[in-house]
Amino acid sequence: MEFGYHIREYREEILEYLAELIAIPSVSDPNAKTPGRPYGEASARALESILRKGDEMGFSIKNVGNYAGHVAYECGDRDEYAAVLSHVDVVPAGAGWETDPFALTERNGLLYGRGVLDDKGAAVVSLFCLKALKDHGILGKRSLRCIFGAGEEVGMSDLEHYFAEEPLPVFAFTPDGDYGICNREKGILHFTLQGKNNSVVLQSLQGGQVVNAVPDLALAILRCTKKEVERLEEAAKVSGEQYTLQWNDGEGTAEFSVRGRAAHAREPAQGHNAVLHLLDLLGQVFAPETLGVLPSFLRKAVGLETDGRSLDIHQADEPSGPLTMNVGIVRIDSRDAMAGLDIRYPVTGDGDAIIAKLKDRAEAEGLSYRTMEDLKPLYAKEDSPLVSVLSDAYRAATGEEALLYATGGGSYARCIPGRCVAFGPVFPGEPDRKMHQSGEHIDPELFFRHAEICLEAMYRMLLTP
Repeated sequence: MEFGYHIREYREEILEYLAELIAIPSVSDPNAKTPGRPYGEASARALESILRKGDEMGFSIKNVGNYAGHVAYECGDRDEYAAVLSHVDVVPAGAGWETDPFALTERNGLLYGRGVLDDKGAAVVSLFCLKALKDHGILGKRSLRCIFGAGEEVGMSDLEHYFAEEPLPVFAFTPDGDYGICNREKGILHFTLQGKNNSVVLQSLQGGQVVNAVPDLALAILRCTKKEVERLEEAAKVSGEQYTLQWNDGEGTAEFSVRGRAAHAREPAQGHNAVLHLLDLLGQVFAPETLGVLPSFLRKAVGLETDGRSLDIHQADEPSGPLTMNVGIVRIDSRDAMAGLDIRYPVTGDGDAIIAKLKDRAEAEGLSYRTMEDLKPLYAKEDSPLVSVLSDAYRAATGEEALLYATGGGSYARCIPGRCVAFGPVFPGEPDRKMHQSGEHIDPELFFRHAEICLEAMYRMLLTP
């Protein structure tokens, strides 16, 4: 018998609190850290808010230094627990919203807001699933925790700190992916390329805000002639790019911007990289030696590619598909030049070999290479007890079988290898819900269908021997 339908009793409460959480602009930013706020003030406020909500529901809570925390239903063995892992931090809102990104807004039957899909909606659902279990007097063999992170979008160091203080769960899932069950996650490599700005053309270039999203806007300040501006304008018109170009006659400079389309770095081909397209246009007018070492390297070694072919790192495997690459951030000022890149490599791939190739290529061009993060691939066994529990829950709630799949996304599952997988909340065949893009939204009916599955899974994790 399905238990998950009970979550619909909490529909209005869930939406009311989701609106409250969305209103906190909890963009995680390690550079904004203050004492007790490792990812900035707003990220900490979001974590404190959801833990306080759990406390009001009568659960025990713990905040681990505003890195992460938990709300616990201690109804069984306290030394053994299952868990649902989600996060309350978000990526920056970005440009192009038609609604306030930090106000939960209903429009044409859909709900809009930054984090409503990734991952505040799922976080709120998991908390109310815990309440449903408690309200209905369900007691289990073990305890059950909702663990909430505050820095998932900037590398998942939040759970490293949490599990340095807390034991690992016996099994867990993270509702931060798609249905059915993601038992394969590609390796994630974040790295930077740095050098001096030796360009005679580029005074500055700014593009992108986070490495794990395709930048939707790039802006360059150029030192150039009016004739060069005219050539650039002609190239931009032919390209079909969305651009602005303004010549400042008295200063001998021009402001040039290109508008792209954001997308998650796990699917960079779904976006339109504003930085790369801006560099492509500049390269049609200015010689490589005048653009400088970093822009010329990006144009030659990356171009408009998303698969790493020109860097000789392209690869693919049957379990998880091809390597993908995204240039997420470029910062060039009067002195320095920096780019941040994101690579997702196959589960059978060798991250160390990729790093070695990148380092050799960058240093040969006069750039310094630095690995910021190398999250190794995840490959959970198909016949594990966890996969069985989640498969049974999905079947009970939907009447359908949960397919196993691979992703280029990175979830909390890789923080607990072999004990955690990504499970929901997006259903097969759903249209693009604009995760990491402007206009992020959910369909409330599918959202509450996910809530039913989530509660069914938590119910079964609580009771499974």
